[in-house]
Amino acid sequence: MGKLDMGIFLIGEYLKSERVIMREIEEKDWVDVHKYASQQLVCQYQPWGPNSEEESEEFVKQVIVDANKKPRSRFVFAIILRGNGNMIGAAELNIQDYSNKIGEIGYIINPDFWGMGYATEAAKLVIEFSFKNFNLHRIYATCDPRNVASSKVLEKIGMTKEGRIREDLLLKDGWRDSLLYSILVHEWSGK
Repeated sequence: MGKLDMGIFLIGEYLKSERVIMREIEEKDWVDVHKYASQQLVCQYQPWGPNSEEESEEFVKQVIVDANKKPRSRFVFAIILRGNGNMIGAAELNIQDYSNKIGEIGYIINPDFWGMGYATEAAKLVIEFSFKNFNLHRIYATCDPRNVASSKVLEKIGMTKEGRIREDLLLKDGWRDSLLYSILVHEWSGK
């Protein structure tokens, strides 16, 4: 077990902090994924959902298929509460460009746990994992401009708002803009 910065421990594909353990998504996790992915509130800024049970199962199956691709570019972690072992969400790294060392992160939390800092904690773990294990130079994230809570998470973890991407995602109610945030490895190193 090697200690990483900020009290984060990496054990194989496990990430740990004070309040959460993150492990790769497993087939059985579709039940917990469905608890939040089936809610309109959770997917209001996304092009998917609310999910049926079959869609939640298919999402988890696709994550597992992607985990076995070579070279691998997608890492999806279940966010597990320390203490009770409940899965409360997921966080993801997608390596977009190995040559230019660019990755994208994302996260989703069950609304029963919104406003408690878990998204911030999970995002920090994924960023640390990304920089330490893949020698990335840049990590970015996007969010709907109406999703103020997600913007705050990205700012709390030290990402810089770069701007607004116009009409880049098609939702059920029409085209959506996205706010673009990023952090560079030398900016993260000092944290």
